[in-house]
Amino acid sequence: MSRRGWLLFVVMSVVWGIPYLLIKVAVEDVPVPVVVFARTAMGGLLLAPFALRNGGVRTVLRHWRPVVAFTLLELVGPWFFLTDAERALPSSLAGLLIATVPVLGAIAVRLSGGAERLGGKRLAGLLVGLAGVAVLVAPTLRAGAVWPTVEVLLTALGYAVAPLIVVRYLDDVPGLPLTAVSLSLAALLYAPAATVTWPDARPEPPVLGAIAALGLVCTTVAFLVYFALIREVGPVRATVFTYVNPAVAVLAGVLVLGERLTLLIGVAFVLILVGSVLATAREPQVARGGTVVETPVG
Repeated sequence: MSRRGWLLFVVMSVVWGIPYLLIKVAVEDVPVPVVVFARTAMGGLLLAPFALRNGGVRTVLRHWRPVVAFTLLELVGPWFFLTDAERALPSSLAGLLIATVPVLGAIAVRLSGGAERLGGKRLAGLLVGLAGVAVLVAPTLRAGAVWPTVEVLLTALGYAVAPLIVVRYLDDVPGLPLTAVSLSLAALLYAPAATVTWPDARPEPPVLGAIAALGLVCTTVAFLVYFALIREVGPVRATVFTYVNPAVAVLAGVLVLGERLTLLIGVAFVLILVGSVLATAREPQVARGGTVVETPVG
């Protein structure tokens, strides 16, 4: 990978590893609908000039049904559930639970009729990843934080299923216009709830800074860098940074918010990471005549 590719990779690992920390700070003083609205509105407005180039928005609007479905599964539902869950859960725990996306994605592909072969390596990955989830959530369930934990897992499920819509129904739609339109649509859907729950008092500067960073850095800059990374290294290699994000989320929570880093969290992280790598690994597939070929995921 080129030096530029490594730089983009590092940037993505950070900007999509710190939202959990920023969300935790933001929801201390600001209602969930306002946080989500601010993030999506800033992202939609700032990405619009890039999206309007070359008529990409018209292509997006021609596929409005799958675009709506994608928006609901990728943004509207997940960003509400994740933000609401972090009112009760540590940001590091939320980041680790989101690391189950590759595992859930492999299950979703299989259940939706995908042609990918579920061989021994992938099956082992699913089992190891789910074991990591069990290790991670058991203490939270015993502590009574059932619904927040379910909310984060629903977020991960949405992140896992939404790309299937892109692959099957939006494959010819440019990514940047799709993102801008989806963010704008999500902002419109959240505008009424944000208006009703708008805080009476001005939030403290750290909270305003966290919300601004969510919209500017973790949404606008993140998507611009992500598409640049795709152009630099290709769509498959570009997703490898998702294995680094959880570590960044845990590190940020521990260093900035003083969250505890326990042995149990470390074990769960290793299990989820190994499970994700195995569940999305290439499986050898025997073609006609006994020739072994490699089938990529997705």
